[in-house]
Amino acid sequence: MEAAFYKDQIILANCAWLHTGAASRLKSPALPIQSEREPLPSKGLSGCSFGGRFYSLEDTWHPDLGEPFGVMHCVQCYCEPQKSRRGKVFGKVNCKNIKQDCPELDCDDPVLLPGHCCKTCPKGNHLKKADSREKEDDLHKSYNDRSYLSSEEVVSIYLTLSPSADFVAVLTGVTDSWLPSSSGVARARFSLTRTSLAFSITYQRMDRPSKIIFLDSDGTTAFEYRVPKGQSDMICGVWKNLAKPLMRQLHSEQMRISMSTSTSRREEVEGKIIKHRALFAETFSSTLTSEEDSGMGGIAMLTLSDTENNLHFILILQGLIKHKDKVQLVYRQHILREIRANITSHDPDFAEVLTDLNSRELFWLSRGQLEIAVVTEGQDPRQISGFITGRKSCDTIQSVMSSGDALTPGKTGGVGSAIFNLHDNGTLDYQVQVAGLTSDFLGLTIELKPRRRNKRSVLYDLTPEYNKATGKVQGSWSRLEARHIHMLLQNELFINVATAHSQEGELRGQIKALLYNGLEAPRYDLPTPLAGNFVSPPVRTGASGHAWVSVDKQCHLHYEIVVAGLSKADDLTVNAHLHGLAEIGEIDDSSTTHKRLLTGFYGSQAQGVLKDISAELLQHLDQGTAFIQVSTKMNPRGEIRGRVHVPNNCELGTRVDVEEAEFDDLFVKDPEELKKDPHTCFFENQHHAHGSRWTPNYDKCFSCSCQKRTVICDPVICPVLTCSRTIQPEAKCCPVCDERKDPKDMKAPERVDEHPEGCYFEGDQKMHAPGTTWHPFVPPFGYIKCAVCTCKGSSGEVHCEKVTCPVLTCSHPVRRNPSDCCKECPEEERTPAGLEHSDMMQADGPRHCKFGKNYYQNSDNWHPWVPLVGEMKCINCWCDHGVTKCQRKQCPVLTCSNINRREGACCPECLEEDDLMMKAPDKRRTFRH
Repeated sequence: MEAAFYKDQIILANCAWLHTGAASRLKSPALPIQSEREPLPSKGLSGCSFGGRFYSLEDTWHPDLGEPFGVMHCVQCYCEPQKSRRGKVFGKVNCKNIKQDCPELDCDDPVLLPGHCCKTCPKGNHLKKADSREKEDDLHKSYNDRSYLSSEEVVSIYLTLSPSADFVAVLTGVTDSWLPSSSGVARARFSLTRTSLAFSITYQRMDRPSKIIFLDSDGTTAFEYRVPKGQSDMICGVWKNLAKPLMRQLHSEQMRISMSTSTSRREEVEGKIIKHRALFAETFSSTLTSEEDSGMGGIAMLTLSDTENNLHFILILQGLIKHKDKVQLVYRQHILREIRANITSHDPDFAEVLTDLNSRELFWLSRGQLEIAVVTEGQDPRQISGFITGRKSCDTIQSVMSSGDALTPGKTGGVGSAIFNLHDNGTLDYQVQVAGLTSDFLGLTIELKPRRRNKRSVLYDLTPEYNKATGKVQGSWSRLEARHIHMLLQNELFINVATAHSQEGELRGQIKALLYNGLEAPRYDLPTPLAGNFVSPPVRTGASGHAWVSVDKQCHLHYEIVVAGLSKADDLTVNAHLHGLAEIGEIDDSSTTHKRLLTGFYGSQAQGVLKDISAELLQHLDQGTAFIQVSTKMNPRGEIRGRVHVPNNCELGTRVDVEEAEFDDLFVKDPEELKKDPHTCFFENQHHAHGSRWTPNYDKCFSCSCQKRTVICDPVICPVLTCSRTIQPEAKCCPVCDERKDPKDMKAPERVDEHPEGCYFEGDQKMHAPGTTWHPFVPPFGYIKCAVCTCKGSSGEVHCEKVTCPVLTCSHPVRRNPSDCCKECPEEERTPAGLEHSDMMQADGPRHCKFGKNYYQNSDNWHPWVPLVGEMKCINCWCDHGVTKCQRKQCPVLTCSNINRREGACCPECLEEDDLMMKAPDKRRTFRH
């Protein structure tokens, strides 16, 4: 579709909270895939706008063309970096057909599954082949396919489309280094989110490391992390702001990680960072070590089947490569199971399934008492082994309980908050707090997802430990079964609060892992609960949340907020504030003296660091008279709130180091320093600091700002004046009331004094005087020209509405400037409707349709042609009096389990049993990534 249309969609998406009317649909679809030609709507950011979404430079995606076309799985788009003549970097969308890149399959008759581009081999019983190599290949596929999710289709789509965000590394002693060898083995797990790489590292048989180094493909240090001192065998960290080239190296497995100690017996371990789909399903793990020389070690990633007691595992080994090995399951030096393994240096991974674990084996598994060992055969047998425990990571297992997520959703304004800690012996520690209940507490339970509607399935009852005076529970669950541990680490358990009025549950929350983010907020303590009942006055809401807040030595505030139970309408715009006040419950809403916007977020989480905090606000935090409040579109004065108490010694406000203060001083005053700053903007022969705002010399009716080397200038919208006479000051853009000639307007300042604060707008985080009008600022897209906001002086509220574009009569309207909201008719087409293109259209006859570069007569039918894909025979388009309409062929709903999509057919079909027997594959392929 046209780039301008995509821009409209982004504007509508970001202004959805400004109005309640539905966005208008495009009546005549254009060609769906083409490069972007208009500047990006995301002010200050380089990238590509496509299909109503913004993509960073070098991102790839499958385009979604909307109904009736859907996602083009065989087309991959790429945001290609380009440079203008002035050296400015921008993005250009390039799309290509990837069908020719599909792998060659070894099976006799592959099938094309719904939602896929490439054919795959039909599913079969992967464990019946006698050949060990084929068996290994099948287990790779089995591990990454259906055994770990209830839906085979979900995993298939995940494997085909989703870019891997999880990585793993096995670190062993460096045998070819001049450093003394080490018998230590470490396991590192990585999670990539946007531009940050969080890592959790456990190590054995070595002292606590002091330094971690990430090495790029050339062996050069790309990032160094200094390990803080501590007693734990877990190291947690985050590598922020990865450059795109390094992210590409990470995805292509070209990076390594090195870890060393600074003790007298210096040790170093190193390993390659690889992608592995097994990480997606892993719930148990083991680190395999040896007491022998360095360079030997490995890890095991394990998980249980969804319904059967089958333990699937994959081994990744270093330094123990033999063609004949044995994998053993051991309990107290007694071999319970033994499997022959064929492991080579070319493919050191080994996958297998231990079927039908008995009750004793499952019990030992849950208690961390089972060992997995790899033993070589021959004259010089060697062995590595390790205990199997629940998967370890720096992530926090937590839950927010809300009435909106109850089995029978409600809006009570209550909150529940819980954090958990799983030990190696299968014990689960828990801390729970409940507040704001509408009736007497009845019970607190950990549960499974209900099998039938409102039919709860209770696993563990915490009710006896509940303290009604404090609303808190603290204790341990020491009888977790292996299946419970698996479900806990797969985010499949829930926590439920029952009350007298809601005996099935007033509050409920999913127990799930919260990714480690590197902030100093201590997650091992119970967070601050956020509830509608804590708002003044109380709000009946289905939402609730909790927040971790801390103050570091520099008096910087670290915060992390998690919200649950918000409806989709509320979730469109969410903002969090930190307030300080004299006494909880006594708020002067017009006062912003101690009010700080923490962040705006469009999901369930918000996090960050607040540096420039006033001494008064820090004092409120120290005294416990501050609170965090989350506001929404429905409740802009507070949806949920919680009181925050963070003891600190920051009497003078945020502390700034001397070096930092000197740098800031130079940054402001010295033009030479401004030139050196990579974020500085050069405009009208002057350097401007990042974040600064000024009025340009070329036009006083514009306001410019610097956003990371990009200058953004927007027109000033003048307020509507109520006085009868106005004057135009020379140095100002907007006229003002001529108070000398119109004495009646002398009262205007008094009206302003009634609300001296005016209106606080979340987008630009500024106060606006009563009566002023402006375009709303929506990060990160900048000023939205298709909406106008006004500050209501009488109430202090902001009222925003969408700009109404005029109805145009021409057939080819244009947007004169990229920043314009509305299109207009070009000069050559400003003629009466229906008279243009006389060779194609008649003023008194039915209108024709244009689709792409082709014109169609009224009532014509055709199959649309899409670039890179070709003719889409499953979609029919027709011309209806000048409006192109398209519809996908309706397919019947299939109830069979074996579905196949034949090449060239629009709809999937059921496979008969005879067909399945004929299509049984003889060979398999390894699916590791």
